[in-house]
Amino acid sequence: MNNYDKSKIEKIVYTLRKTNKISMLGSFSKEEPFYILISTILSARNRDVMTREAVRNLFSEYKTPEQLANAPIREIERRIIKSGFYKTKARRIKDVSKIILEKYNNKVPDTIEELIELPGVGRKTAGCVLVYAHGKDAIPVDTHVHRISNRIGFVKTKKREDTETELMKLVPKRLWIYVNEVLVIHGQNVCRPINPLCDKCKITEYCEYYKKIYKK
Repeated sequence: MNNYDKSKIEKIVYTLRKTNKISMLGSFSKEEPFYILISTILSARNRDVMTREAVRNLFSEYKTPEQLANAPIREIERRIIKSGFYKTKARRIKDVSKIILEKYNNKVPDTIEELIELPGVGRKTAGCVLVYAHGKDAIPVDTHVHRISNRIGFVKTKKREDTETELMKLVPKRLWIYVNEVLVIHGQNVCRPINPLCDKCKITEYCEYYKKIYKK
């Protein structure tokens, strides 16, 4: 059982929200749910800069489920070639687009159960769609969220699925929508996988890693 102080988690989320200069929530809220869904599929196992280029190339030509459902698979591949595993992703994007067009009347589902039934959509992707497209409570767990949650001491888990389960128990539900955003930005800019910038971190007083390394 995890005994991390829930009040500390609240303080960390609020501190990081104030510290972050970029709001992913604000940026994503201007986009269509379909755009967010496809962008998240493309982001899997890929660097952010390559994902942005693939998304830009794809949506410069195809913008709707109908257009992508009817697009030649090789043309989709060509446009997302900068995304890792682009052949697999191209097929999934085409299949997902067809399902959304035919089963959901061009509307991206807004429940975790429906989203994870889509080809290539796991809980992280589904969670991102719920949070960033529909404004619903979820905690999408990617590599940043999983790593930082363990590093700080929120959880002690090996799998992302377990991290999500534990965070949902620990984090007050009203803050779920912010967890992915604050930890991803923090992980990209400060709490990096190697050589984290602890001297620039605003939450060291709550961090077990910092106390272990620097407070011996």
